[in-house]
Amino acid sequence: MTASDMATTEVALTAPSPVVSVQPVTLEAPGRGEDLQVRVSAPTTGSELPIIVFSHGFGSSLHGYGPLADFWTAHGFVVIQPTHLDSRTVGLAQDDARGPRLWRFRVEDLKRILDRLDLLEAAVPGLSGRLDRSRIAAAGHSFGGQTAGNLLGLRVLDPETKREEDLSDPRVKAGVLFATAGEGGANLTPFAAEHFPFMNPNFAYMTTPALVVVGDRDDTPRKHRLTVRGPDWMADPYLLSPGEKSLFTLFGAEHSLGGIGGYEVQETTDEDPERVALIQRVTWAYLRHALGIEDAAWSAARKALSQSATPRGRIESRSGGPGVQGDGDQQAVAL
Repeated sequence: MTASDMATTEVALTAPSPVVSVQPVTLEAPGRGEDLQVRVSAPTTGSELPIIVFSHGFGSSLHGYGPLADFWTAHGFVVIQPTHLDSRTVGLAQDDARGPRLWRFRVEDLKRILDRLDLLEAAVPGLSGRLDRSRIAAAGHSFGGQTAGNLLGLRVLDPETKREEDLSDPRVKAGVLFATAGEGGANLTPFAAEHFPFMNPNFAYMTTPALVVVGDRDDTPRKHRLTVRGPDWMADPYLLSPGEKSLFTLFGAEHSLGGIGGYEVQETTDEDPERVALIQRVTWAYLRHALGIEDAAWSAARKALSQSATPRGRIESRSGGPGVQGDGDQQAVAL
């Protein structure tokens, strides 16, 4: 990013605040097999703080995704991160009876967090009375993107009941889905259809505003025999859902999008701190726009980034249904 680009972007970016983080906070979870462990992070200053509930990717935990959680928190959000049952820290056996319902337990984890905001708020010193419960976003990476998407209106064909249930939550006003699985059915490999039968999302009801973030070199799902398609599969949540949506395509990015999963994690195959910094700023600005806080940051970030001579990605936005550009907005962005 050039000096002029950085100066323009910093106009929209608030100064970072010191952060306090408390973990684990334990929420009782009858029927889950064990209680839910949660991390709550908040800035030490500010009031009417919007909330992000973040769902980690398969195998991660509340300890992951520091580059996102730390940045969002330092710039005015309260970030709440559960450890789902598929986490390596839980160590669930492959033949555990809960296996077929892991996707559903994940959604219930996020809803349990929203139901217990009073307890979580009280667990963080100095946070009492500072939450804005009218501004809640759900975000997630990979498997966590599908989890968060359920709260936005995404429906999953339950492999046990053979039905699609509406698990959306009106408390959630916006979402950010990172490297999230696309449409199932014929798009899945036989291996995925057998081992991950819950990977059959229906985006037709996902009406809540969302930013879909993808890497154009994200071939991880195909390498792991999940889909017969390429990186374009991850754009399905944008292409197939109705309502106000934006798609942020990062050039050269793989499944970890440059390293959003952690500061020093081995899963990062395309480590790129500048790409992560771009993702931090764009998602922060988008959430402030989508939650109705202010539009200046989102507009300023897109304008500043689009003026670079060396684009590192592209943003597309629409307000209509699938295949409808709405406002016709498409911008190349760069760091």
